Amino acid sequence: MLKDNRFKGLTANDIKQDVIAGITVGIVAIPLGMAFAIASGVKPEYGLYTTVIAGILVALFGGSRYQIAGPTGAFIPILLAIVLEFGYEDLLIAGFMAGIILLIMGFFKLGNLIKFIPRSVTIGFTAGIAVIIFSGQIENFLGLAGMEKKEYFHETMLQIFDKLPTMNWYSILIAVLGVVILVFVPRIFPRVPVLLVALIIPALVAYIFFPGKVDTIGTAFGGISQSLPSLHIPEITWNKIINLLQPAFVIAMLGGIESLLSAVVADGMTGKRHNSNRELVGQGLANVITPLFGGIPATGAIARTATNINSGAVSPLSGVFQGVFVLATILAFAPFASHIPLASMAPILMRVALNMSEYKSFAHIIRLRSSDSLVLAVTFLLTVFVNLTVAVQFGLLLAMVSFVKRMSEVLGVEKVIPSHLKDEQALKDEKLTAKCPQLAFFTIEGPLFFGAADKFESTITRSINQKPEVLILKMKHVSYIDATGGNNFTSLIRDFRKTGGTTLLAEVNPDVLEAMKVSGLYEEIGSDHIFNDASKAVDYALHIINVPKCSRCGKKGATACQVFQESQKLQSS
Repeated sequence: MLKDNRFKGLTANDIKQDVIAGITVGIVAIPLGMAFAIASGVKPEYGLYTTVIAGILVALFGGSRYQIAGPTGAFIPILLAIVLEFGYEDLLIAGFMAGIILLIMGFFKLGNLIKFIPRSVTIGFTAGIAVIIFSGQIENFLGLAGMEKKEYFHETMLQIFDKLPTMNWYSILIAVLGVVILVFVPRIFPRVPVLLVALIIPALVAYIFFPGKVDTIGTAFGGISQSLPSLHIPEITWNKIINLLQPAFVIAMLGGIESLLSAVVADGMTGKRHNSNRELVGQGLANVITPLFGGIPATGAIARTATNINSGAVSPLSGVFQGVFVLATILAFAPFASHIPLASMAPILMRVALNMSEYKSFAHIIRLRSSDSLVLAVTFLLTVFVNLTVAVQFGLLLAMVSFVKRMSEVLGVEKVIPSHLKDEQALKDEKLTAKCPQLAFFTIEGPLFFGAADKFESTITRSINQKPEVLILKMKHVSYIDATGGNNFTSLIRDFRKTGGTTLLAEVNPDVLEAMKVSGLYEEIGSDHIFNDASKAVDYALHIINVPKCSRCGKKGATACQVFQESQKLQSS
C-alpha cells in the first residue's frame, strides 16, 4: 500500500513547474489559513502553521500527486465548538486523535468505505457548514462591538440583532471594498491572486485613511509571531480521550471525506488516479504531527488543489514548495499581518461559504421530494441548529433506514402458473392459478434480507393457508440472503412441513446456495428438494401430490393433465 511512484521520472523542468505552482498556491493559502483559524476561534498563526506542516506532510506521504492540504472551511463549526467547550489545548488533542483514526483507516484499507456515504448527507452538512461560516462573518463585516463567540447558530443571530446599533461604518466600507475586489478583479485581471489583493488593498486603505478605526489582527490577536512554532506535547489523560473521542471521530470522518473528494476532483482534472488508502495515511500522519506544533486539523482543500493543477503542477513537490513558501512568508512578513482588518477577511470567508454550499445541488435534491430530500433537509437543519456531530449521525441513520426501505420494496414475490405461454395476460389471470390447488408456484426476485423478510414470509404464508401440498419457489433472481431472511425462510419451511407440505427450490443463485449451506438452510430443505431447472421441480411435485389420478391422463392431481402439459413447455425466464 505504501509503495510510491509519484516522484519517479521528474525532470528539471518539472521541478521548475512545481516551484511556480507551489508559490501560486501559497499566495492563495496564506489568507485562507489565517481566516479559517480566526473563524475556528484560534490565533491566525495556527492556521499558517497548519498550512506549512500539513501541506508538506500530505504532499510527501499522501496518495495524490496534486493534493494540497491545510485548514479548510468545513472544519470551522466543529473546531469552534471544541474550542468553546474544551479550549484550544484540547482541540490539539482532538486533532491528534483524529490523525490516529485516519492512520488506522488507511492501514486497514478502509478508504473506499467513505465513498459509500450518501451524497444527500454530504451536501446536507456541507450546506449547513456554509450557513454557519457565512453567518459567523456578519459581525466582522458590520464591525459589531462586544460580540462573543457562540456555539449555536440561533445564539449568534440573536446576538447580531442585539448588537446592530454598534455597527462600524468604517468596517462596512472595508468589507464592501473587499467584496468589490473579489467580484471584479478576477474579471479584469484573471491571473492576479485576488484573495491576497482583497487583504492587502483594504489593509492599506484602513491604515492610510482611518488608522485605528477598525479591528485588525493586531488589535484582536496581538499580531502574528515571526518565530517558528515550537514542539509542544499536549497533556493527554484518559478522561480527555473519552470526552474528545466523538468530536475526534467526526474530524476524522470529515477530513477523510473531504480529502478523498478533493483527490477525486484532481483525478478528474488530470486523468491520474489516487491511492485512497495511502491518502488517508498521509492525512492521518499530518494530523498527528501538526498539533504537536500548535496547528489545527487539516484535510485536502479542493480549491487549493485545483489551483495547484491549473498552475501547472507536475508532482507532489508543488505541495512541498507551497509549504516552504508560506513558512518563508511568515518569517519575513509576519509583523505586517497585524494591520490586516478583520472586516477584509469577512468577504473572503463569505465567498468560501457560497462556493462550498453547492446550492444548485441542494435545490435539485430538495425538488425531488424523495427520501433523499428528507435526509438532506434533516442533516442540514441539524448541522445549523445543533451541531455537525449530531447531524452526521442522524443523517447516516436516516439514510440507512431509507435505503433498507427501498431495498425491501425491490423484493418481488409473485404467484404464477408454471408455464411458458406467450399470452402474458393469460399467465397473470388469477383463474389459472386455481387449476391445481395442490401446487403453489412462486417466482422470487430481489435480495432476501432483514428489510424484506417480513414481506416474503407474509406473502408465502397467505398461500400456505390455502393448504397446497407442494410449494415451489423459483429463486433465479434472488441475489442475496442474510441471517434474518434465512431465519424467516427456515421458519416458513418448518411450519409448512407441519401441515404435511413439501417445499421445493428451483434455479437458486450459486452465491445464495452457498449461503444456505453455511446457515444450515440447505440441510433443512434437503438436497433432493433443490433443482437446477424449474420444470424438473414441477415434474417432481406432480409425482408427490397426494390426490386421485386424473381419469383422462392417469397423472396425479385433479387437473394434472393441464398442469403436466404446461410443465413440458416451461423454460427458464
